[in-house]
Amino acid sequence: MIDPLAHVRDLFDLDDDVVYLDGNSLGAPPKAVAARVQEVISHQWGRRLIRSWSEGWWETPERVGDRVGRLVGAAPGQVVVADSTSVNLFKALMAAARNATGTEIVVDEGTFPTDGYIARSVAELTGLALRPAPPEHLDLSDTTAVVLLNHVDYKTGRLLDMAALTRQVHDAGATVVWDLCHSAGVLPIELDRLGVDLAVGCTYKFLNGGPGAPAFLYVPTAAQPAFHQPLTGWTGHEAPFAMRGEYAPDPGVSRARVGTPDIISMLALDAALDVWDEVDLKDVRAKGLALTAHFRGLVEGLPGVEVITPADEWRGHQVSLRHERAADLMAALIARNVIGDHRPPDVLRFGFAPLYNTFGDAERAAATLKELL
Repeated sequence: MIDPLAHVRDLFDLDDDVVYLDGNSLGAPPKAVAARVQEVISHQWGRRLIRSWSEGWWETPERVGDRVGRLVGAAPGQVVVADSTSVNLFKALMAAARNATGTEIVVDEGTFPTDGYIARSVAELTGLALRPAPPEHLDLSDTTAVVLLNHVDYKTGRLLDMAALTRQVHDAGATVVWDLCHSAGVLPIELDRLGVDLAVGCTYKFLNGGPGAPAFLYVPTAAQPAFHQPLTGWTGHEAPFAMRGEYAPDPGVSRARVGTPDIISMLALDAALDVWDEVDLKDVRAKGLALTAHFRGLVEGLPGVEVITPADEWRGHQVSLRHERAADLMAALIARNVIGDHRPPDVLRFGFAPLYNTFGDAERAAATLKELL
């Protein structure tokens, strides 16, 4: 297969002795990030000081939000980068619950734990019931207020049908909130076209924003006037520097902001996003499916190994294996410079980032696993 992304790998700072297959937890740093962060520290902060707020810093959450928005199918003015996924999810669920007429929040039963924790807190605060359900059997009704779904399952790598499930939620008269943490930067996403109500996601996985990089929140233009989130911080005010005693939200997506932006991390993300200007998400998706299929073919049939990631195209860019000695095997793989991760009790995860992972990486990882088995 001709690799349409071969040129992009040179934009990353990678150790040739390491096979890094944990981009679904923390993406590798593009080379340009370090120099950009140094410029932010030495010049923007070090020389311009407070003046930098009026020289671009203040608008950074929206500007970088538009860059992320392009990767998830959102027109400008609908994505803001700020806070963490957990905080943004709380904002989204609370805003959705406040506008709902139903009495329950339905959450994907296999959801990433923090999503479940936040959903439970929102249910307790709003008086709504919380009901976990498998995505294939949501059993929605007119009592359903909000549905929270993970686009890609963090443990198995299964990809959900966003179009079909969004229609199903809307047919029940409910609001859908999508978690895109494991799909942003993996495949073309069409939030606007599919009429998604709200979405959140992180930027430190396949978007390579760095550890603790700020997350993003999607609020479509039509939903912004009714998006009344509970964390009414000063940067979400319509006139933040007027220092008024009463809160009045910004009329646009900026109402989703809360506190002072984490400028250094946000501008590191901004630099990391430059690599996406060089690629087409269709190419990223094609290579990701090919990489995961190749690795899957190499590990299927290994003794004691069960592949739990779907074999068809309804998967993200990871392959998850089940083995009774998963923790020990992953520790041994990492000791041999093949880096994936382990999810208790018995799952090994291998995340393939098409921007920098190669078919050689897949082959070396599979061969090392075979030796250990």
